[in-house]
Amino acid sequence: MSNSLPHRALPWPGARPLGDAFFDRDACLLARELLGKVIRHRVDGLWLSARIIETEAYYLDEKGSHASLGYTHKRRALFMDGGHIYMYYARGGDSLNFSAHGAGNAVLIKSALPWLDAVSGADSLARMQANNPDRRGQARTPQRLCAGQTLLCRALGLKVPAWDAQRFDWQRLFVEDVGHTPRQIVETTRLGIPAGRDEHLPYRFVDAEQARHCTRNPLRRGQREGADYRLLDAGAHAP
Repeated sequence: MSNSLPHRALPWPGARPLGDAFFDRDACLLARELLGKVIRHRVDGLWLSARIIETEAYYLDEKGSHASLGYTHKRRALFMDGGHIYMYYARGGDSLNFSAHGAGNAVLIKSALPWLDAVSGADSLARMQANNPDRRGQARTPQRLCAGQTLLCRALGLKVPAWDAQRFDWQRLFVEDVGHTPRQIVETTRLGIPAGRDEHLPYRFVDAEQARHCTRNPLRRGQREGADYRLLDAGAHAP
């Protein structure tokens, strides 16, 4: 798709949206490279933004993936070119995925932190907190606002009916390179994979500095490097 199309025009001068080629790569590599990138979603004139700190990769040929269950119209985005959006409902909430290189391969965005800058300021954070209050109706702290795949989508206002099987629209939803790269990445097993469905595969990736803010801290007490996780230094995960 040409970047000259109206919905692929830059949303503001100096914006750095990721193009289709960025997503057209191996799912594990994409999952690592997405750490530090910022999801931008425009809602009622506000850009709601969150920096990705946790991802999971999925492949057609392993049992933990939705695609392994076969093609359906609902799962069609998984079989499209890299850079399509695949959304589904999990535990009563919306979940966000991006298709990768190869039919059936994708990356699940597990958690993020609110991102504030000249484009997304205090009003944007307040809107995200209003979108995703805690069980008592109180505002969540920024550190817990997007600490899970459904919390992330709720805070950003992302809904399955609006975005499933769509491409990015740089006027409404895209992922931006803001120049942030994690110094270390935690590589570990994915969460919630049933026994016997390739639960042992180390396809979960976390920004090590932000591990305490992700869905479940892979560096928590009792976890052992080399047994429960690996630490990848900056550059070791580069293409």
